Amino acid sequence: MQIYWSPRTRSFASLWALEETGMPYEAVLTDISIGAQKTPEYLAINPMGKVPALKDGDVTIAESAAIIAYIAERFPAAKLAPEIGHPQRGKYLQWMFFAANIEAAITQIFTKIEMPTSSAGWGSADQVFDVLDKALETGPWLLGQRFSAADIVIGSGLNFAVRAFKMVPPRPSFDRYLDRISAREAFKAAEKMGAV
Repeated sequence: MQIYWSPRTRSFASLWALEETGMPYEAVLTDISIGAQKTPEYLAINPMGKVPALKDGDVTIAESAAIIAYIAERFPAAKLAPEIGHPQRGKYLQWMFFAANIEAAITQIFTKIEMPTSSAGWGSADQVFDVLDKALETGPWLLGQRFSAADIVIGSGLNFAVRAFKMVPPRPSFDRYLDRISAREAFKAAEKMGAV
C-alpha cells in the first residue's frame, strides 16, 4: 500500500490514519512545489493532480476522507469504524461527511465570501463551528468514548483551521479535543514525518 503525500496538505490525515492501523505502508513523497502531482504517472493515480492519493494493489483512491474511510474498512482490527449495523454507524458516517462542511467553512473564511445561509450547503462558517463545538462539549471523541476515523477526518481539519493556520478562533472544546488528538502516538508519528 502506498500513500502519496506532501507536507502541509490534507495528506496528514491519511498518514495519521495509516499510523493508527499499525500496518506497514509506503509513504511516497510527492513534491507539489515542483509539480510532481502533475506527472502522467501521478495523474494515472489521481486525475485531479492533488494529494493525498492511495494505491493498494489495483485499487487507487483520491480524496482524503474517502482514503481514510477505505483505510478504516481495509483494516478492521484497528477499530476505526463502527461495523455496519452498529448503533454508532450513522453518527460515524455523519461526521465523516461533515468534514466537507469544515472545508467549505474554511474557504468561506479565507475568501471572505458572503452567502445567504439558505444557499450554502454548509449554512455558514459560524454554524459549522458552532455545531462542532456543541458536539465536542461531551467527548472525548465524536462518538463519545470511541475514537474513530471520523476523529481523524474532523480532527485534522480542525487542527489546520485552528492551530496551523489560525483561521478559526480557538474555543475551549476545540482546545481540549486538539490536545487529545495531538497526544495520540499515531498523530505524533505522522507529525514527525513533516506532514503538518
